[in-house]
Amino acid sequence: MCAEGGIYGIGTDLCQAARMERCLQRDAFLRRVFSEQEQTLLAARSGKARWETAAANFAAKEAFLKACGVGLGGFALAEIAVLRRESGAPYYALQGAAAAWARDRRIIAHLSLSHDGGLACAFAVLERAR
Repeated sequence: MCAEGGIYGIGTDLCQAARMERCLQRDAFLRRVFSEQEQTLLAARSGKARWETAAANFAAKEAFLKACGVGLGGFALAEIAVLRRESGAPYYALQGAAAAWARDRRIIAHLSLSHDGGLACAFAVLERAR
């Protein structure tokens, strides 16, 4: 991990859309894992698009935790919100302890998502601002 500027960490993760199809049937899972904004995003989608979006967001959360070097449980998953710009580009909207952690370390989080063949992939790069 660098002291001044540059890459702080990278992380990647995969998630099966079929897994999210099953998990989204449980309201407790939805509330525990996804922020209110993400829940709104998911509610606006149906069927395969909903499951793929949920899988991509879940993978993005785990990729972020890996890039932070804190592992699963480092932050509440709902604090690592993954939203979309008007263009469709994904971005992190950190909240709570995750936002404080990033702010204290001057971290800028970058995210790329993809899905194909029932799998969603996320790649996170954490950059330390100068």
